[in-house]
Amino acid sequence: MFTGIIEEIGEIAAISASGDGWRLTVRAPGAASDAVHGESIAVSGVCLTVVGSTAESFDADVMKQTLDVSALGALQVGSRVNIEKAMPVGARLGGHIVQGHVDGTGSVLEVRPGEQWRVLRISMPADLAPLVVDKGSITVAGTSLTVSAVSAPAAGDAWFEVSLIPETLEATTLGDLQPGDIVNLETDILARHVERLLAFRSVPEGGSR
Repeated sequence: MFTGIIEEIGEIAAISASGDGWRLTVRAPGAASDAVHGESIAVSGVCLTVVGSTAESFDADVMKQTLDVSALGALQVGSRVNIEKAMPVGARLGGHIVQGHVDGTGSVLEVRPGEQWRVLRISMPADLAPLVVDKGSITVAGTSLTVSAVSAPAAGDAWFEVSLIPETLEATTLGDLQPGDIVNLETDILARHVERLLAFRSVPEGGSR
Protein backbone atom coordinates (compact mmCIF):
# COMPACT_ATOMS: atom_id res chain seq x y z
CA MET A 1 0.00 0.00 0.00
CA PHE A 2 1.24 3.48 -0.91
CA THR A 3 0.15 7.09 -0.50
CA GLY A 4 1.22 8.65 -3.80
CA ILE A 5 3.69 10.96 -2.05
CA ILE A 6 6.90 10.59 -4.06
CA GLU A 7 10.01 10.17 -1.93
CA GLU A 8 12.71 10.24 -4.57
CA ILE A 9 13.35 10.51 -8.29
CA GLY A 10 15.23 7.42 -9.43
CA GLU A 11 16.97 6.54 -12.67
CA ILE A 12 16.87 3.33 -14.70
CA ALA A 13 20.45 2.06 -14.54
CA ALA A 14 20.01 -1.20 -16.48
CA ILE A 15 17.38 -3.24 -18.31
CA SER A 16 17.87 -6.94 -19.02
CA ALA A 17 15.64 -9.73 -20.31
CA SER A 18 14.03 -11.94 -17.67
CA GLY A 19 11.95 -14.64 -19.34
CA ASP A 20 9.35 -12.78 -21.37
CA GLY A 21 9.67 -9.76 -19.08
CA TRP A 22 12.40 -7.44 -17.83
CA ARG A 23 14.67 -7.09 -14.85
CA LEU A 24 15.12 -3.44 -13.98
CA THR A 25 18.00 -1.98 -12.01
CA VAL A 26 16.85 1.31 -10.53
CA ARG A 27 19.33 3.77 -9.08
CA ALA A 28 17.56 5.25 -6.06
CA PRO A 29 19.92 5.63 -3.08
CA GLY A 30 17.20 6.67 -0.65
CA ALA A 31 15.00 3.65 -1.31
CA ALA A 32 17.88 1.21 -1.82
CA SER A 33 19.78 2.10 1.34
CA ASP A 34 17.56 -0.08 3.53
CA ALA A 35 15.71 -2.13 0.90
CA VAL A 36 15.25 -5.81 1.70
CA HIS A 37 14.51 -8.75 -0.55
CA GLY A 38 10.77 -9.14 -1.14
CA GLU A 39 9.64 -5.66 -0.15
CA SER A 40 7.47 -3.53 -2.40
CA ILE A 41 8.55 -0.29 -4.05
CA ALA A 42 6.39 1.73 -6.43
CA VAL A 43 8.21 2.75 -9.62
CA SER A 44 6.24 5.50 -11.39
CA GLY A 45 3.10 4.05 -9.87
CA VAL A 46 3.74 0.35 -10.47
CA CYS A 47 4.22 -1.83 -7.41
CA LEU A 48 7.37 -3.92 -7.94
CA THR A 49 9.08 -6.47 -5.69
CA VAL A 50 12.73 -6.04 -4.75
CA VAL A 51 14.80 -9.09 -5.79
CA GLY A 52 18.21 -7.62 -5.02
CA SER A 53 19.80 -4.39 -3.85
CA THR A 54 22.97 -2.44 -3.18
CA ALA A 55 23.51 0.77 -1.26
CA GLU A 56 22.69 2.75 -4.41
CA SER A 57 20.21 0.67 -6.42
CA PHE A 58 17.65 -2.12 -6.36
CA ASP A 59 16.58 -4.78 -8.85
CA ALA A 60 12.98 -5.72 -9.66
CA ASP A 61 11.38 -8.05 -12.18
CA VAL A 62 8.59 -6.76 -14.42
CA MET A 63 6.30 -9.32 -16.05
CA LYS A 64 5.21 -8.99 -19.67
CA GLN A 65 1.61 -8.15 -18.72
CA THR A 66 2.83 -5.17 -16.70
CA LEU A 67 4.98 -3.99 -19.59
CA ASP A 68 1.96 -4.28 -21.91
CA VAL A 69 -0.53 -2.36 -19.74
CA SER A 70 1.73 0.29 -18.20
CA ALA A 71 4.18 2.95 -19.31
CA LEU A 72 7.11 0.91 -17.96
CA GLY A 73 7.44 -0.75 -21.36
CA ALA A 74 8.72 2.57 -22.76
CA LEU A 75 11.53 2.91 -20.21
CA GLN A 76 15.12 3.17 -21.36
CA VAL A 77 18.42 3.29 -19.52
CA GLY A 78 18.62 6.80 -18.13
CA SER A 79 14.84 7.28 -17.80
CA ARG A 80 13.78 9.10 -14.64
CA VAL A 81 11.13 7.43 -12.48
CA ASN A 82 9.13 8.33 -9.40
CA ILE A 83 9.96 6.21 -6.35
CA GLU A 84 7.87 5.51 -3.25
CA LYS A 85 8.42 2.80 -0.66
CA ALA A 86 5.44 1.03 0.87
CA MET A 87 3.66 2.94 3.63
CA PRO A 88 4.61 1.74 7.12
CA VAL A 89 1.84 0.93 9.59
CA GLY A 90 0.94 4.00 11.61
CA ALA A 91 2.29 6.52 9.07
CA ARG A 92 0.36 9.61 8.06
CA LEU A 93 -1.69 9.22 4.89
CA GLY A 94 -0.45 12.34 3.11
CA GLY A 95 -1.95 11.56 -0.28
CA HIS A 96 -4.63 8.89 -0.73
CA ILE A 97 -4.78 5.09 -0.73
CA VAL A 98 -2.71 3.88 -3.68
CA GLN A 99 -2.24 0.19 -4.48
CA GLY A 100 0.38 0.42 -7.20
CA HIS A 101 -1.95 -1.51 -9.52
CA VAL A 102 -2.09 0.53 -12.72
CA ASP A 103 -5.53 0.71 -14.38
CA GLY A 104 -4.17 1.95 -17.69
CA THR A 105 -2.19 4.71 -19.32
CA GLY A 106 -2.96 8.20 -20.51
CA SER A 107 -1.30 10.59 -22.92
CA VAL A 108 -0.42 14.18 -22.03
CA LEU A 109 -2.63 16.30 -24.29
CA GLU A 110 -1.69 19.77 -23.11
CA VAL A 111 0.69 21.54 -20.73
CA ARG A 112 -0.43 25.00 -19.61
CA PRO A 113 2.09 26.98 -17.55
CA GLY A 114 1.06 29.45 -14.88
CA GLU A 115 2.91 31.82 -12.56
CA GLN A 116 2.85 29.42 -9.60
CA TRP A 117 1.65 26.15 -11.09
CA ARG A 118 1.30 24.07 -14.23
CA VAL A 119 -1.88 22.47 -15.54
CA LEU A 120 -1.74 19.13 -17.35
CA ARG A 121 -4.56 17.77 -19.47
CA ILE A 122 -4.27 13.99 -19.80
CA SER A 123 -6.34 11.55 -21.85
CA MET A 124 -7.76 8.43 -20.22
CA PRO A 125 -9.34 5.21 -21.48
CA ALA A 126 -13.13 5.41 -21.78
CA ASP A 127 -13.65 2.69 -19.18
CA LEU A 128 -11.84 4.76 -16.56
CA ALA A 129 -13.82 7.96 -17.19
CA PRO A 130 -16.71 7.07 -14.79
CA LEU A 131 -14.16 6.60 -11.98
CA VAL A 132 -12.61 10.08 -12.27
CA VAL A 133 -14.46 13.03 -10.75
CA ASP A 134 -13.75 16.72 -10.27
CA LYS A 135 -11.96 17.29 -6.94
CA GLY A 136 -11.42 13.53 -6.61
CA SER A 137 -8.09 11.73 -6.31
CA ILE A 138 -6.09 10.12 -9.09
CA THR A 139 -2.56 8.73 -9.31
CA VAL A 140 -0.42 9.86 -12.25
CA ALA A 141 2.98 8.17 -12.60
CA GLY A 142 2.69 7.19 -8.94
CA THR A 143 1.88 10.71 -7.74
CA SER A 144 -1.27 11.42 -5.75
CA LEU A 145 -3.08 14.35 -7.36
CA THR A 146 -6.42 16.11 -7.15
CA VAL A 147 -8.50 16.31 -10.33
CA SER A 148 -9.12 19.97 -11.19
CA ALA A 149 -11.31 19.42 -14.29
CA VAL A 150 -12.78 16.47 -16.17
CA SER A 151 -14.43 15.91 -19.54
CA ALA A 152 -18.22 15.72 -19.79
CA PRO A 153 -19.78 12.24 -19.72
CA ALA A 154 -20.93 12.67 -23.32
CA ALA A 155 -17.53 13.77 -24.59
CA GLY A 156 -16.10 11.66 -27.36
CA ASP A 157 -12.60 11.62 -25.91
CA ALA A 158 -12.21 11.35 -22.14
CA TRP A 159 -9.66 13.53 -20.35
CA PHE A 160 -8.94 15.07 -16.96
CA GLU A 161 -6.78 17.92 -15.71
CA VAL A 162 -4.50 18.26 -12.70
CA SER A 163 -2.82 21.38 -11.36
CA LEU A 164 0.78 20.93 -10.23
CA ILE A 165 2.30 23.13 -7.54
CA PRO A 166 6.04 24.01 -7.61
CA GLU A 167 6.85 21.29 -5.04
CA THR A 168 5.30 18.60 -7.24
CA LEU A 169 7.11 19.91 -10.31
CA GLU A 170 10.42 19.77 -8.45
CA ALA A 171 10.02 16.56 -6.46
CA THR A 172 8.55 14.30 -9.18
CA THR A 173 9.05 13.55 -12.86
CA LEU A 174 5.78 15.31 -13.70
CA GLY A 175 7.68 18.53 -14.29
CA ASP A 176 9.39 16.85 -17.26
CA LEU A 177 6.17 15.90 -19.05
CA GLN A 178 5.43 17.19 -22.53
CA PRO A 179 2.46 16.64 -24.88
CA GLY A 180 2.53 13.09 -26.20
CA ASP A 181 4.20 11.56 -23.15
CA ILE A 182 2.54 8.43 -21.76
CA VAL A 183 1.87 8.12 -18.02
CA ASN A 184 0.55 5.41 -15.70
CA LEU A 185 -2.90 6.00 -14.23
CA GLU A 186 -4.49 4.49 -11.13
CA THR A 187 -8.01 5.53 -10.20
CA ASP A 188 -9.38 5.81 -6.68
CA ILE A 189 -9.92 2.34 -5.16
CA LEU A 190 -13.16 3.52 -3.52
CA ALA A 191 -14.57 4.48 -6.92
CA ARG A 192 -13.63 1.06 -8.30
CA HIS A 193 -15.44 -0.71 -5.45
CA VAL A 194 -18.56 1.40 -5.97
CA GLU A 195 -18.55 0.60 -9.70
CA ARG A 196 -18.30 -3.11 -8.93
CA LEU A 197 -21.14 -3.00 -6.40
CA LEU A 198 -23.39 -1.17 -8.88
CA ALA A 199 -22.58 -3.74 -11.54
CA PHE A 200 -23.85 -6.52 -9.28
CA ARG A 201 -27.00 -4.59 -8.41
CA SER A 202 -27.83 -4.29 -12.10
CA VAL A 203 -27.87 -8.11 -12.52
CA PRO A 204 -31.44 -9.49 -12.33
CA GLU A 205 -32.15 -11.78 -9.38
CA GLY A 206 -31.18 -15.30 -10.35
CA GLY A 207 -29.32 -13.98 -13.39
CA SER A 208 -25.84 -14.99 -14.46
CA ARG A 209 -22.94 -13.22 -12.77
